[in-house]
Amino acid sequence: MESELEVKFCIPTLDGVLEQLQKNKASLHHARTYEKNLRLDTLDEALAHKHCVLRLRWDRVARCTYKGDSEIENGVLKRREIEFEVSDFDAALHLFQALGYDVSMVYEKYRTEYLLQDTIITLDEMPYGNFVEVEGKDGDTIQQISHQLKLVWEKRILKSYIAIFEKVKQKYNLPFQYLTFEHFSSLPFPIDILAVTENL
Repeated sequence: MESELEVKFCIPTLDGVLEQLQKNKASLHHARTYEKNLRLDTLDEALAHKHCVLRLRWDRVARCTYKGDSEIENGVLKRREIEFEVSDFDAALHLFQALGYDVSMVYEKYRTEYLLQDTIITLDEMPYGNFVEVEGKDGDTIQQISHQLKLVWEKRILKSYIAIFEKVKQKYNLPFQYLTFEHFSSLPFPIDILAVTENL
């Protein structure tokens, strides 16, 4: 059974991290790709109450992911994760709907992936701001790579993008349910995501 260990950082722009990735000779693993994610749950939110996630994602291929409850281990977020490709995104969605699951959240991002010393660095352009995720084999490695990329370890975030979205909605009293580029581009004011994530 696989576990995911990661931290994320909120940054104003991706330029500085891209420069550090080049200096450290990181290799491009996957070019910038649009992602659409559907989080699924029962009507009574049985998975959310257990802090678990069932997700269908479409990027280069369609994937199904299950994530268990999280814990903090050596300063990083650790979660049990099961992920596999599915041949038909719509058929997978219909299957889960037949089993009593439906879409509880839609969220989008543009993601670019790099590899550095067997560690995955993802540059995520979210509708509300820019983030870097560092995913590795253990907390010490993740911290080391974060330092190499000039990321401030004390400002790491151990929350999900959806948890951050809930904070954004609360701070700005946003009326919409889904985390999409269309919703945020229509706002008449800018989001200060760095302020929202300061104490996460």
